[in-house]
Amino acid sequence: MVIPKVLISLFIFFVFPLYSSADIIYLKNGRSVVGIVKNDNAKTVELEVGEACQVSFLKSEIENIVKGSSDNSLALRRKWQENKIESEEKAAKQKLEEEGAPSSVKFSSDQQGITVKVILNNKVEAKMVLDTGASVMIITKNIADKLKIDLTGSSLDMKAQVVGGHEIKAKRAFIDRVEVQGVEARNVEAAVLLDDTGKSGFGDGLLGMSFLKRFNFKVDQKNKKLILEKL
Repeated sequence: MVIPKVLISLFIFFVFPLYSSADIIYLKNGRSVVGIVKNDNAKTVELEVGEACQVSFLKSEIENIVKGSSDNSLALRRKWQENKIESEEKAAKQKLEEEGAPSSVKFSSDQQGITVKVILNNKVEAKMVLDTGASVMIITKNIADKLKIDLTGSSLDMKAQVVGGHEIKAKRAFIDRVEVQGVEARNVEAAVLLDDTGKSGFGDGLLGMSFLKRFNFKVDQKNKKLILEKL
């Protein structure tokens, strides 16, 4: 008999609590398995051992089958459901803890400043300069075109001050997903530059406070890492 590895832990769990068993299959190798018999034919016996989990045994492997009561079956199903809920709650808690843990983001630096790689809407990669002085994230018209952002419905004009002190007209937009090496924020306000003549001096844009304010953050210049911790 071939038993999937994922079921080994289930076997260990359900072998010993015989007091709440529904059905027990005693195998010729000395082991016993607790569950609910779903199908019993001339060649095999199918045993339910958990929520949506079944195993099959050849009749030649079985020494004896002891059937439990319907009350025990109900009790066992309730136990399975409780275990499933507990497992899901633990997984959800662990996920929240992992998401809330500080993340280190590598960056490069040059005369423009600290540059990080950013993924926008799961599809467009951009190199953006970290700027705590920018109230919103700023992206170039080229990046906006790649994201297929429609600016025709944006009635709010903005102005962005760039390198050299001059201002460039911009339109307000929202980026659904902004990800920096696995750390993400949703529905981030951005300013789209309307003049894409290369005068911005910061590549694909600025990673401003509309993204950064979602985190406690600090810059580790020595190790060239940006530390982000979700608020």
